[in-house]
Amino acid sequence: MNSRGSGVLEGVRVLELGQVLAGPFASAILADLGADVVKLERVEGGDDARRMGPDFRHGDSLIFEVFNRGKQSVTIDFTTPQGQALIKALALQCDVLVENYKAGTLARYGLGYEDLKAIHPGLVYCSVTGFGHTGPYSHKPGYDFVFQAMSGLMSITGERDGLPGGGPQKVGIAVADITTGMYATVAVLAALLWREDSGQGQHLDMALLDCAMAFNSNQAVNYLASGQLPRRYGNAHSNAVPYQVFDTLDGQVVVAVGNDSLFAAYCQAIEQPGLAADARFAKVSGRLRNRDALLPELARAMAARASADWLQRLDAAGVPCAPINDFAQALADPQVQARRIEAPIRLPDGATFRSIASPLRFSETPLDYPAGPPTLGQHTQAVLHERLGLDAAQQAALRQAGAI
Repeated sequence: MNSRGSGVLEGVRVLELGQVLAGPFASAILADLGADVVKLERVEGGDDARRMGPDFRHGDSLIFEVFNRGKQSVTIDFTTPQGQALIKALALQCDVLVENYKAGTLARYGLGYEDLKAIHPGLVYCSVTGFGHTGPYSHKPGYDFVFQAMSGLMSITGERDGLPGGGPQKVGIAVADITTGMYATVAVLAALLWREDSGQGQHLDMALLDCAMAFNSNQAVNYLASGQLPRRYGNAHSNAVPYQVFDTLDGQVVVAVGNDSLFAAYCQAIEQPGLAADARFAKVSGRLRNRDALLPELARAMAARASADWLQRLDAAGVPCAPINDFAQALADPQVQARRIEAPIRLPDGATFRSIASPLRFSETPLDYPAGPPTLGQHTQAVLHERLGLDAAQQAALRQAGAI
């Protein structure tokens, strides 16, 4: 690996056979870090994410654009012998392969880990599947919603039973896909480091169900320790009070009181110091036991002033608090703007795509975004010529055969 240049992973070559989100997100992070990512897509239609709406630009969905910036698109049909030969030749020149087809799919075409290990033992081969490559469900497909349900995440997400809107809810983003993409990236980077010493690649078996379970680990461990199933608390917290949304005179604010000293400061700020002195509420354990007695008192106090007033008072007292922003408000926040969270990215036609920047910050090798998401097959001719030496006539024959 080469840490010099425009990114810490400059010089690392990645081959992606990815669809929709988890696999493409992992290789998108690698691309942000400076890796050279070639995305292999189906000849007809490409990645399914290109057609997942509702918002489209230049014929591709915004979902696709978000998770495929900085990549090169090459269209190859891996069901053909010629396509399989091309992919093997490209893999020989790569450090990492990321794929998220159903377990066993690529192996049927001679492109599984063992097939490529035989010709390239140093390849880091990262498979992202719903259930992993072992276990009774390994053959099953699945989407993010399935894993939020199966992992227990939905059982602890949503308003508590008995209240309006009570019942299990999914998280508002594809959290199983996103966390799996991040875990997969960590695994790839660790495997590359190990390869520097050992000279060997390895197979990374990443499963959305595994990663969703790991994402739940603090709540799952509470159950393992106590035998008590966690409850849904809506916007409240199982281990801290007050840690929730409060109605104000003109809206709502979030208050997050995580310890006893913050509770004392909070009570001073809302002009209720007696609550902090009350033996029932002075300690976290007491506030948890007596939350039903405490929260109505706090709610009455919070309803007396406007949101902006409370945010100013609580912030001055050092109490964590926040408005509940929509995306327009979040992106307009001066802290978000100071951190340059919005990243303008150039598209192939010269237009600019407003996107969200990587949160990774490097002092010596800052990230840049030199290229936007590719159009389908945009780089097929260049990659096959530059990497495999195929001239125009050879590529024309491959097109005629339907391999590219």
